[in-house]
Amino acid sequence: MAHETESAEEHRTKLRQIADEARAGFSDFHQAREQALRLSREIIRNCANSIRATHRGEFDHARELIAIVSDLTSQFDEAKDSHPAVYYAGYVEDALKEYVEANATLAFAEGSPLPMPKDLKVGPAPYLGGLADTAGELRRYILDSLRRDDFSRCEELLDVMDEIYTILVTMDFPDAVTRGLRRNTDMVRGVLERTRGDLTVALRQRRLEEKLADARDSRGRA
Repeated sequence: MAHETESAEEHRTKLRQIADEARAGFSDFHQAREQALRLSREIIRNCANSIRATHRGEFDHARELIAIVSDLTSQFDEAKDSHPAVYYAGYVEDALKEYVEANATLAFAEGSPLPMPKDLKVGPAPYLGGLADTAGELRRYILDSLRRDDFSRCEELLDVMDEIYTILVTMDFPDAVTRGLRRNTDMVRGVLERTRGDLTVALRQRRLEEKLADARDSRGRA
């Protein structure tokens, strides 16, 4: 069977074609990557501002910022379909974790419904990673409440932190599947235990102060 032959010129023509196709492919991938990085930075910035607004009790403003982020995250859809390597590179999921964290922090702080993964169009790994980060925000919320002598929701939010940890600790899968969730779970355990200790001390101090106040009142009435 005879082999086809090509001249040197034909080889050069094919090489130039390969170079043109590679250049176009790289350019397309680069543009998708730059777009995803830009979106990720905007999402993280707006989520951080939303979380700060939640801690200040500016729930309406926090919700407005989350709405902006929701529009931004929808722009990832094209990258997910056309450039999955960009979508799953890590920085997109980091941004989605912040999106979950902003939503969860607001929901727990104001007592509104917690959005489900399907509501946010987020996979299980970034969703649970976002919940893990939310535990740190709940600790901050509880400590801020204690400084204001507001104990009204501290135990309730501590129970939420405990439930988050209980969920995370049951996810016994490799880090390649959960995107490093085990490390986040260890972080949540530490945050939970420190918060429980701080709240226990604060509650004991409060009860002691109430007993002393009652004793003074009793002596005053005697």
